[in-house]
Amino acid sequence: MSQPAWITEKLTGYDIASINQGGCASGAYMPAVRYSDAIATMDQHGDDVINFIENVFGELPDTSGLSWGGIACLYLSTAVEPWAMANAHLANWEDN
Repeated sequence: MSQPAWITEKLTGYDIASINQGGCASGAYMPAVRYSDAIATMDQHGDDVINFIENVFGELPDTSGLSWGGIACLYLSTAVEPWAMANAHLANWEDN
């Protein structure tokens, strides 16, 4: 499976299934909910994440009232979740 560089942990089929079931906020993809990890990812891959979100949704989500850490988590999870959905064919609850 090929995944974008901004998904910094190697995902298994089980991981993809978990993200599709509960989203990043459920803890299925922790780098998108831990401020320090999300900030580091956005620092390194932010342009690609933003481009992906704009290509999928046409605009960025509203970030009113969020801290930079909150914005980084929002943007990263907003990108990871549709990527996982688009790759749902790779999801497998049996794959560890």
